[in-house]
Amino acid sequence: MRVLPVWSRVRRWVPALVIALAALVDLLTPTSVSSAPLLAVAPVTAVSLFGPVGVVGVGLSAMLVQAGLAFLDGSYGWQGDAAVQITLASVTALAVGLNRSLRLQHASASRARYAAEMAQRAVLPSPPSRLGDLRIAARYVPAEDMALIGGDLYVMQETPFGVRAMVGDVRGKGLSAVTAVSVDIGVFRYAADHEPDLPALVACMEEALLRESQRREGLDATEGFTTALIVQFADDLSRVHIVNRGHPAPVLLHADGRARVLEPVEEAPPLGISGLGAWASPVETHPFPPGAMLLCFTDGVTEARDPAGVFYDPADRVPHMVQSYLRQTSHFPEPSTLLDLLARDVSRHSGGAPQDDQALLALHRPLPQQDLLARPRQG
Repeated sequence: MRVLPVWSRVRRWVPALVIALAALVDLLTPTSVSSAPLLAVAPVTAVSLFGPVGVVGVGLSAMLVQAGLAFLDGSYGWQGDAAVQITLASVTALAVGLNRSLRLQHASASRARYAAEMAQRAVLPSPPSRLGDLRIAARYVPAEDMALIGGDLYVMQETPFGVRAMVGDVRGKGLSAVTAVSVDIGVFRYAADHEPDLPALVACMEEALLRESQRREGLDATEGFTTALIVQFADDLSRVHIVNRGHPAPVLLHADGRARVLEPVEEAPPLGISGLGAWASPVETHPFPPGAMLLCFTDGVTEARDPAGVFYDPADRVPHMVQSYLRQTSHFPEPSTLLDLLARDVSRHSGGAPQDDQALLALHRPLPQQDLLARPRQG
């Protein structure tokens, strides 16, 4: 659960404020008006703030304040006030039980989150920070705090044919999507090392996804697919080859902050629907000069909407974001820094939590002087 910083500092005082408010109401109103119902709220407000001892402490404080106010008014009566004390004690006992239940649920949620993190690392391992002269950063931003793994993916690999990468998004959610992600990554890793060109690599993935879809049932068997962006860098990193199968186009950033969206000239459908027909996998080649960065992402970025329903536009916002960073720091952002800036900007645009999972991948060819400064000294 996301807690605002100011609220996280003051919320522990809420039970005390409730008790103080009850005392004030009792002092300012006629004797016939009782603040006992408001005092009963105090231990309930402490359920999510303290442990069992703290909850009991708040309940006892409420009981003492009620008794003190009754004696101060001269209205204490064993019959009426004893019933109020029993009510406050009962509410406190109930609050202790709720506190214990909440703590057990929190512990269970923590274990589930840890298991999800381990599963994510197994299915979607973090790529290396560097392959040759290419610097790399990746982020997975889940739409829900507890859903750390879903249908978005990225994978990097150094192959005999150059550095290859894929960013993809599997249709659907849940276990079937995770299964498809593991198939995508496994097939890509094998084919990337054995297929000499990108169309052959894509054909190998198509075949594997078709076999996987035949094992599924229901809607997944007929409508399961993966949008994918597959890239390959020349040995000297001077060019990048791209196959786009129904995926959001990447953004090519230059060292001066200029950006260009690499929209495909020829559209091609997602992977995994070859049973409906055969399509080519056109390869497009773009210059990748020193200082350039290729920014890849899934539709969790491009489909993020602001309160007015306007979609996030990387072509417009990313250049402004990078140029602002350049003005402030006088240097181009590192890949990990750029992904942090992008994730925050998307969250700012959508006004809070991500509306869909986001897989982010930044691939940077540093300028020669940046590369020399980054290399550790030998000897």
